[in-house]
Amino acid sequence: MTRDAIPARPGDGDGEDGRGTPVGRRVVLGMLGAGAAGVAAAPFLQRAYDSTLGAAAQKDPTGLTGLLPAGGGFRYYSVTGSVPHKDERTYRLTLDGLVRRRVTYRLDDLRRLPQTRLVRDVQCVTGWRVPGTPFEGVRLADLLDDAGVRPEAKAVRFTCFDGAYSESLTLEQARRGDVLVALRMQDKPIGHAHGGPVRLYVAPMYFYKSAKWLSTITVTERVEPGYWEERGYDVDAWVGRSNGRDDAPTT
Repeated sequence: MTRDAIPARPGDGDGEDGRGTPVGRRVVLGMLGAGAAGVAAAPFLQRAYDSTLGAAAQKDPTGLTGLLPAGGGFRYYSVTGSVPHKDERTYRLTLDGLVRRRVTYRLDDLRRLPQTRLVRDVQCVTGWRVPGTPFEGVRLADLLDDAGVRPEAKAVRFTCFDGAYSESLTLEQARRGDVLVALRMQDKPIGHAHGGPVRLYVAPMYFYKSAKWLSTITVTERVEPGYWEERGYDVDAWVGRSNGRDDAPTT
């Protein structure tokens, strides 16, 4: 069952998992710019996304493969050299911490829960945007209610099966109706390069908050800065109102 979508607002969303330090990724991209044309010309990168571009993206933390045809406007970032693949048999999502009961979900378990579909712009803090991108999944608030959040809880921490990435939200932010544990993107199952089979989707924040390859949701006493916050990004990543920007759309 799919719930009614929350109306889209121009500019909501954001780009993939980050950019290194606030200056570092731009420096790297500048250094690699001269080579980008040569990479773009490589014939094998023009084949189908799932079989070739997606695989190349996993070896390209700079995101340059996202500039190629079939990239769909996305830049593909990973903070590790490789990420294991999870499927119907091996994927598990655990919700633990300051809850009344620890819960573990399989993919089928998540699919059986009420689904919410959102259509928003994906907006990266580094500047690129993919407009009108559908995401579908379970509202994080529903999973928190299912586990029973304890009174002393104030925040939620997310960790990922790449073994390195993490993110956090306040409990109030996590309970928003536009924060999903996403199973589908662009009306199809989320592929590995996009953080599948399950990723976080925080619609009103820059996309580094939408952690890929989600494996654990932990309810905590305080917000713990995530991977990119520890490297200079804002903890509260509202689109247009954070990370030195003041260009939020009028709503």
